[in-house]
Amino acid sequence: MSFTIQDQQDFQDTPVTPDVQDTQVLQWSSEDGYSLFNVPIYDAVDFQELIMRFCINLLFSFIFIRLVYYKFNERNKELLFTFFLFNIIIFFVCALMRNLNISMGFAFGLFALFGLLRYRTEPVPIKDMTYLFIVICLGMINAMFSRRISYAEFITANILIISLAYIIERVLARNKEFWKRIAYEKIDLIKPENRQQLMDDLKARTGLDIHRIHIERINFLRDTARIIIYYREKKN
Repeated sequence: MSFTIQDQQDFQDTPVTPDVQDTQVLQWSSEDGYSLFNVPIYDAVDFQELIMRFCINLLFSFIFIRLVYYKFNERNKELLFTFFLFNIIIFFVCALMRNLNISMGFAFGLFALFGLLRYRTEPVPIKDMTYLFIVICLGMINAMFSRRISYAEFITANILIISLAYIIERVLARNKEFWKRIAYEKIDLIKPENRQQLMDDLKARTGLDIHRIHIERINFLRDTARIIIYYREKKN
């Protein structure tokens, strides 16, 4: 068995070449241009595509929120801000994450997270939650379509979603029903045999065209009842 002993001078003469690419913070290449920590600072193609998709998404979102939702739900103006911000945030989250290698389970989990959001401060009607769900879907569709899907296909998807929502709202608006929750003190009229008297009393005191009622809660300690009245607006 033989050993080769290298002199210390040989170690000192051996040049050490550090990895220049790893030590450079700001780099330049003819293909990607300037990059910071190996991340391109500006990619013209991807940036222009992102701006174009955002403009398309904002256009269809404005049509859906302002011309469909607001037209048939003018009383819920405060939700316009929520719908626009939800759509924009979902769009950018999906657009920036679509190039990442994420699993399908993570993608569906992210979608379910936004789809199951609830507001703790105020109960949101199911119809408004449906509109919120559609706004989220529009942002995801416009952000995550690939080059294998033509512009005609995803634009058609946007048009169909908005058109169907408008048609359904238009049909339902002909017999649109409103409701109010009121506290009622004439506890004797809540009996089933006095239902017609209760209906007449509520119509006379509210001036509304009430066509059905629902007794939600009865408090015998205070002799009050909580009643939901359903009515339609009178045509002028």
